[in-house]
Amino acid sequence: MNNKFIMDFLRDLSENNNREWFAENKERYVVAADFYKQEVVALIAKISEFDADIKHVKPESCIFRIYRDIRFSPNKIPYKNHFGAYIAANGGRKSIFGGYYLHLEPNNVFLSGGIYCPEKDILKKIRHGVEDNFDELQTILNEKNFKEYFGEMQSYEQTSRLPLGFSKDSPAAKYLTFKHFLVEHHLVSEEMLFSENFIDYATEVFRSMKSFNQFFNEIILE
Repeated sequence: MNNKFIMDFLRDLSENNNREWFAENKERYVVAADFYKQEVVALIAKISEFDADIKHVKPESCIFRIYRDIRFSPNKIPYKNHFGAYIAANGGRKSIFGGYYLHLEPNNVFLSGGIYCPEKDILKKIRHGVEDNFDELQTILNEKNFKEYFGEMQSYEQTSRLPLGFSKDSPAAKYLTFKHFLVEHHLVSEEMLFSENFIDYATEVFRSMKSFNQFFNEIILE
């Protein structure tokens, strides 16, 4: 199974994250990376069926490099222990728009989406959009399938106080301190990844975040 091969490689890499081991196992990496690309190609095709903006996205623009940039990092481990791809319109992994992310890592497989680390001007625009259209956002967040797959919207980083220009009495105040606007769905077991139905399952999860992404993308496009 292709995904089993990927995870076996990543598990071994996480235990041997050095250039010597990687060089000796470069052929395994090439095969695993190609299998992962096939998953991304399949997901692009499936997502395009309900999100036309994804139709012409190239897998190469979506997949992140496995090589870490260690120039300014105290962590000198040379490789990531995961494969990741951000499927989004207008730039893939470099897109400013909300999209669909596939993360494969031993004991940490998840599907996510939304807006991560927006530039200052876009973040300000999003906060105003969230406040002005909060009823619409609440409807999306409370949709049955959305809550089943994702629970709550997450940020992981927040400002210590409400940004200037917003009131603590705003119904949207809880979200106006967010620096990111994300949702995540973690697979309960890696066995789900190895199922022949994984792409169909991932497609349904991503379908449930489509309106969430669209909400933020329409704000960015205004």
